[in-house]
Amino acid sequence: MSRPDRGTRAMHQTLPPALRDAVDDFAGHLSRVRNRSAHTVRAYVTDLVSLLDHAVRMGCVDLAELDLSVLRSWLARQRTTGAARTSLARRAASARAFSAWAHRAGLLPADVGAALASPRAHRELPSVLRADQAAALVEAPTRRSPPTEQAPTDPAPVGPPPMGPPLPGAGAADPPAGPTSGATEEAQAVPLRDRVLLELLYATGVRVSEACGLDVGDVDHGRRVIRVFGKGGRERSVPYGVPAQRALDDWLRRGRPAMVGARSGHALLLGARGGRLNPTTARQIVGAYAEAAGLPRTSPHGLRHSAATHLLEGGADLRAVQELLGHSSLASTQIYTHVSVERLRAAYRQAHPRA
Repeated sequence: MSRPDRGTRAMHQTLPPALRDAVDDFAGHLSRVRNRSAHTVRAYVTDLVSLLDHAVRMGCVDLAELDLSVLRSWLARQRTTGAARTSLARRAASARAFSAWAHRAGLLPADVGAALASPRAHRELPSVLRADQAAALVEAPTRRSPPTEQAPTDPAPVGPPPMGPPLPGAGAADPPAGPTSGATEEAQAVPLRDRVLLELLYATGVRVSEACGLDVGDVDHGRRVIRVFGKGGRERSVPYGVPAQRALDDWLRRGRPAMVGARSGHALLLGARGGRLNPTTARQIVGAYAEAAGLPRTSPHGLRHSAATHLLEGGADLRAVQELLGHSSLASTQIYTHVSVERLRAAYRQAHPRA
């Protein structure tokens, strides 16, 4: 079973053996058959353990006794404890997925979750940067010192560490970087890495985990395309522009060779200790440069939102944007059409005399 939090593990151990086995088998199905990420498996397992614990408290000692009334009672209890609509919608989806699987596996006489309704999740419009703000952010590493990283960049070392002094920004114990922190090759490499990270996030709209997972061989310089492995291991090709190509060229020629170490492997983006750049550190980098540039609070996902919105505002086809972002459903991409409409309305209210 994937590693959920301590409370879920304790609750899992209190379930009857048959129910524990069902949870473990379902987790294995999600991971091996459905190819879901570890994060998704943890979320489903957490919801399922909560559901089955509630069912046991209602007197269900066998999985075959699980019915629609138990599912509805569980969701109602979640609602009374203050769960948000988005959480209720996700938990209902978890219950339906488990019910369908258990019925196919012969553990349930019927797919009792098929009739389970869930509240429509309220989707807030994502905040996006203006095009000039996004440009200012991706160019910030050329104007500002690298921000201090507040967390370790890579996992604990395996094998000998790379030679050379630690880079500025390697962690909380390191001195903050600045214009007089030393003109070493390693120190000069950090802003090159930060620039290519920001350029790729905005130019391609990839998720931060996808950007950090890129290998050197995933970049096709001739066609200006990167190969991305997204959710569920789905592969897609995403184009990027000339500014990102320049940033990549600088990083691969002058930056990466200065930071490469024993644990670098084929990773495109490296942390300060030579391993693959960690998504947590990448989020810190984006937020720190946005703050230093006086921009609204921004994350890698904010750059993804901005890229999608600017593509649609520039006339890109919705299905093309869906393909670029790696959305399995067009419904996930359609939210950006609402963002564009809201921005149009704001401009109308500001500019039209009879708005």
